Amino acid sequence: MKTKLFFMVTCLVALLISTLFTSSCHQAPKMQKFTEYSLDYFDTVTTIVGYEETEEAFAAVSREILSMLSDYHRLYTIYYRFDGLENLCTVNSLENGVHPTVTADRRIIDMLLYAKDMYALTDGRVNIAMGSVLSVWHDYRTRGLDDPASAALPPQDMLLKAAEHTDIDALIIDEEASTVWISDPAMTLDVGAIAKGYAVEMAAQMLEARGITGYVINVGGNVRTVGPKGDGAPWVAGIENPDDNAESPYLAYLALSGETIVTSGSYQRFYIVNGQNYHHIIDAQTLMPAIGYTSVSVVCGNSALADALSTALFCMPQEEGLALIESLDGTEAFWVADDGTQTSSSGFSAYLTEP
Repeated sequence: MKTKLFFMVTCLVALLISTLFTSSCHQAPKMQKFTEYSLDYFDTVTTIVGYEETEEAFAAVSREILSMLSDYHRLYTIYYRFDGLENLCTVNSLENGVHPTVTADRRIIDMLLYAKDMYALTDGRVNIAMGSVLSVWHDYRTRGLDDPASAALPPQDMLLKAAEHTDIDALIIDEEASTVWISDPAMTLDVGAIAKGYAVEMAAQMLEARGITGYVINVGGNVRTVGPKGDGAPWVAGIENPDDNAESPYLAYLALSGETIVTSGSYQRFYIVNGQNYHHIIDAQTLMPAIGYTSVSVVCGNSALADALSTALFCMPQEEGLALIESLDGTEAFWVADDGTQTSSSGFSAYLTEP
């Protein structure tokens, strides 16, 4: 009897060891890298890269991201109206010579409040109430691109007149009633310096809230990482070289695991008048394209903040911009001057890596 019992116990122990050994040797499902592209939002290319066990799982997540970006694009556009939707185009519209009071989606309210915070933070360098000035430049730039032979600069008196209607205090937001109203009939909003980054950040925060990591959302160079890659390694993002003739297409490579990088540059969106380039980043003080830099990049944990700061720094003297960045925790910047000189904030080098 004892022999039989010993045999049974021995078999059970052997089975347990075998099970434990098999379990310890069993590999976790392999995470695979997938990519999705879209040209439908914010007039630029959207790229989503993510690590999932299956293509189906990645497709489900990317659909949610693109759906959010679609919603924000429709809400924040100033150029198009959509049936049944009150958006910023509605806010900018006129009815009997005045702006209507618009009952707005909370996502509009929150973004506009954030934009007002960015106005205060940047001492007015980021001003979404600059629509009247920016629309003048938009029209002249569009005509110059369509017909380069007749490209011209906006008359200064036209810009000065438009600048009389850029007071952000004329943007009236009633949070309790969820309404937006512009009290100056000649003022319009232009959220180009913040809306894209804000939308990207909201999509990234949605993933983080659900515990999803291993993703990168890139909307027109506005790059937001959500955790590290599927294997735990950081993502590597490059800062583009503004000089097309340079040997290397990138000036620096950064290791990111949850951070964002946003670059504002003068080398992509511009038109030419009398042999000189005029880009799209307009200095609120001069009403002309900002001078001094070819690109400014910001690294931090929030894509909306990085989007606003990269524009603001582009319009600031070097010392003022550096002081602003050094005053913000977890925020770094990298400047490329017109002469090619490169400058960075004190903690920027911590992100540097090899390609």
